[in-house]
Amino acid sequence: MTGGIAKVPPANRSWLARWRGFRDRLLVNPAFQRAAIALPFTRPIARRRTRALFDLCAGFVYSQILHANVTLGLCPLLAEGPASLAELARRLSLPLASVARLLDASVALGLAERRGGRFGLGPLGAALIANPGVAAMVEHHRALYADLADPVALLAARPKDTALARYWPYAGMAPDARALGIEQVEAYSAVMAASQPMIAEEVLAAYRFSRHRCLLDVGGGSGAFLLAAARRVPTLRLMLYDLPAVATMARAKLAAAGLGQKVLISGGDFFADPLPQGADVITLIRVLHDHDDRAVFKILRATRAALPAGGRVVIAEPMVGTAGGDRVSDAYFGFYLLAMGQGRPRSPAAYTELLAAAGFHAAKLLRTRLDMLARVIVASV
Repeated sequence: MTGGIAKVPPANRSWLARWRGFRDRLLVNPAFQRAAIALPFTRPIARRRTRALFDLCAGFVYSQILHANVTLGLCPLLAEGPASLAELARRLSLPLASVARLLDASVALGLAERRGGRFGLGPLGAALIANPGVAAMVEHHRALYADLADPVALLAARPKDTALARYWPYAGMAPDARALGIEQVEAYSAVMAASQPMIAEEVLAAYRFSRHRCLLDVGGGSGAFLLAAARRVPTLRLMLYDLPAVATMARAKLAAAGLGQKVLISGGDFFADPLPQGADVITLIRVLHDHDDRAVFKILRATRAALPAGGRVVIAEPMVGTAGGDRVSDAYFGFYLLAMGQGRPRSPAAYTELLAAAGFHAAKLLRTRLDMLARVIVASV
């Protein structure tokens, strides 16, 4: 397998092409579609395909129902206990008919459920509350929705001045990222901090950091990953590197968590400044897919220069070719990064090639429990 695509022996290619051509002609034939619905043994398949196609058509509406839930705080209200329609309308300050419409839609999507004459929390609503990072992502999707209003125009031009590029100002909008102020980095840092704990657990379960003496988290934001690492490996010395404004926020957050004296925090730009020395393992958690290949190579070269002989780099990203994860990597992040103005999802093979070009060796893909959200690659100096 290369990049998640199976190689087909040359002798089978012509047969496979003929079969796929026949299948395509059959599936687009209206008479076949009618027969598939009519015949008992094909009807379940036809129904599943019909529902899947409708879900594609209605996906934006579903996302807006979710956005309304998050904005109104409906699921946290339901988590307090089953409530009547009248009580929810009062607490949400919305007309009764509007709340009834929202609850009907939320029940259909699994965010809520009916409990007699009252409404309670649905299974997906419970998952939303258990993972606050999801709600944070949903809230900031307003910028993504604006950029995707005309997806064909986005594909044609890939403009730099998009709502998402302004949301992530280091993505080509700022002439010198080091000059960004706290007010410019605060919003995206908060989203990353909210969504990082779920990813951190996967990384820390996949790789044994206790074999190291000092960890440097590059692009570490306000320190969410280091907080999780400190709990998992209390003896590990910790370092954080990010833009100066982000580093200032990290100092305040880590000091409030009681780690102010344990974490050495540095501010700079990894494209212009050398990374701090002293760590024997460097992490890049959801950093590289924000950048194009040339920029990733520069980041990896800077990482290689900061590590001693025998040091390791740990990369965690959602990756192309993950079984069951193509909607995350190819669909969601493919278009998210397009709107952001730079970066792309990559396969493990692509990261391995970039690591080798930057001077790393023995790259190894580690298993994670939720690999659709993040896979981990470790490489050595």
